[in-house]
Amino acid sequence: MTVVGVVAATAAAGAESVGKSGHPDASDDPYVWLEDIHGAKPIEWVKAQNAKSMSVLQADPDYQKDYDAILKVMDATDRIPYGDLDHQFVFNFWQDAMHPKGIWRRTTTADYARATPAWDTLLDVDKLAADEHENWVWKGAECSVSLKRCLVNLSRGGGDAVVVREFDPAAKSFLKDGFTLTEAKSSITYLDEDTVLFGTDFGAGSMTTSGYPRLVKLWKRGTPMTEARTVHEGKDSDVASAGVVFRNPAGTVALVQRAVSFFTTEYYALAPDGTTHLMPVPLGADLKGAQGGDLIFTLREDWTPPGGAPIAKGSLIAYRAAATAGKGAGPAVSVLFTPDAHSSIDEVATGRDAVYASLYHDVTGSVHVFRPRRGQGWSDTSVPLPAGGSTHIVAANAWGPEAYFRFESFTTPTTLYADSGDGRPQAIKSLPPRFDASNLTTEQFFAVSRDGTRIPYFVTRARNLSGPAPAVLYGYGGFEISMTPSYSANFGMLWLTRGGVFVVANIRGGGEYGPAWHQAALLQNRQKAYDDFQAVAQDIVKRGITTPRQLGIMGGSNGGLLVSANMVERPELFGAVVCQVPLIDMIRYTQIGAGASWEAEYGDPAKPADRAWILKYSPYQNVNDKTRYPPVFFVTATSDDRVTPVHARKMAARMEAQGHEVLFYENTDGGHAAAADHKQAAEMWALSFVYLKQKLFHP
Repeated sequence: MTVVGVVAATAAAGAESVGKSGHPDASDDPYVWLEDIHGAKPIEWVKAQNAKSMSVLQADPDYQKDYDAILKVMDATDRIPYGDLDHQFVFNFWQDAMHPKGIWRRTTTADYARATPAWDTLLDVDKLAADEHENWVWKGAECSVSLKRCLVNLSRGGGDAVVVREFDPAAKSFLKDGFTLTEAKSSITYLDEDTVLFGTDFGAGSMTTSGYPRLVKLWKRGTPMTEARTVHEGKDSDVASAGVVFRNPAGTVALVQRAVSFFTTEYYALAPDGTTHLMPVPLGADLKGAQGGDLIFTLREDWTPPGGAPIAKGSLIAYRAAATAGKGAGPAVSVLFTPDAHSSIDEVATGRDAVYASLYHDVTGSVHVFRPRRGQGWSDTSVPLPAGGSTHIVAANAWGPEAYFRFESFTTPTTLYADSGDGRPQAIKSLPPRFDASNLTTEQFFAVSRDGTRIPYFVTRARNLSGPAPAVLYGYGGFEISMTPSYSANFGMLWLTRGGVFVVANIRGGGEYGPAWHQAALLQNRQKAYDDFQAVAQDIVKRGITTPRQLGIMGGSNGGLLVSANMVERPELFGAVVCQVPLIDMIRYTQIGAGASWEAEYGDPAKPADRAWILKYSPYQNVNDKTRYPPVFFVTATSDDRVTPVHARKMAARMEAQGHEVLFYENTDGGHAAAADHKQAAEMWALSFVYLKQKLFHP
């Protein structure tokens, strides 16, 4: 270990050592026993913590009212049934009071436009779970070109590991001799009607250190899996390798993508003979789909194609799929769109006739349609949708002209628009208002972070609100994920209409201003995301919107790391914390769940230099018994096999032992969402809002 690593390790209270293997050593961690996720002793601890939290929160007179209100909205039959477009059908997965686990169904595109479509139920997950005595949770499906067969993914409890079974939508039953994969973090896709590209756990050495498939194989129908042909082998240190197939009237484009890290990928064209050719696109290219014979990418880095002009990072490009390495031809690249300093590309979808992109300017959205013009590049048309909120691409049809978009804001319920291909989308479904927003207003402000960067944020509150009020500040700040305006019935019903203020921070680490905004808070610069969040907190206090005692913070996953790090660094700024499915022990995170796959975001704590900067902010290593922290409520799930409940468990136990005010709740099901059905989701949110009410309205 280098001198800098030793100094950093000894400087952090309670920091664990690094063992001879280079990996963080848990021998000095008194709570490492909680890492035994399903062990009898940890589960008993979880049950005791849950009982303690429930006795405090469910006893609140508002809990049952909040739970009932959330569940009623979640189960409401007037919700918008979002779907995937495939040929002449719209496929939808639906959950309600009658179908808590959900039903997979479809209708025609023409019928979908009606107020009450005539849905054809393909699979009832509740019935399947009951018949097979399994706790099945739906994880999606993919159908072959003919729509005669579909690959259905089912999880036991909601984790990322799935069982794959082939399904016949006409007979509405699983194929006895179809493609089947046992429980694992698998990837599988149809190459043609009788062939799949897939990766799964084949045994020792077949998975990466991140826990995902390393091998990609080609499997023919009617042959045993053991005879499947390996077409690609990644490295143990990769995140994953997977087959990707795009099918449209122009033909089939088959690829293997090797995720070297979370943000760098190699793409290999798969030839009919099963050989692969590395495509000469940069590692930072992010594949979005295929339109005709073109592959559509966004760029995380500046790139100058061989023989071409420089292309700026953040751009949307089309790459001719035939221009692969090994064929003697340089890449044929077209630039569809390049954002300016205030803009970014948030979502991209590809259809038969066009490429659709949701573009944001200062975190306010629009949708553009790019159509290929024979020999003359691409046209760029803005879709006439409402302004002043978020625009999203719901679906685009690879086999027809249709596309669906949606618009929403913090106070405007979501509306779904259908574009038949003429560029004039029509509103076909709208979400009824879930709360009275007539007296609410949303404003955008900018805070100045420690290094002088202007950080945008949104404040939604009552128009006639005078003086500071209880507020919830929400953030994420990682993995290029943007926090765009969204219509939340939960926040509307249970917070805004009760006099609370809702604040969303667009901090660095997210994708609000493209790749550069994300990269500004990577690795050794992680602290900038936390500085940004603290700057927003200080700015809303300075503006008189709230006070530190009335300010709660909330975040999940990487957002859970965000709020726990801020709690530890600046406890005086906050009055309460809700920390959901979080990362927290950043010294051991690569040894927990899928943590190794995120080294490109946070760094590798086994490396002394990385460990030094991680130790400066890792909440688990920096929390101590000498500082007074705001009360905190941890929410997690036993079945979360991505982040896992380990982080929240250990942090709660350490803080409780140090004498801090802590509540902890761990749901059994739900995976990384911490809820597998509407009742579990309603419970989680009702507990969270009751907690915030108790701490912020009556501090």
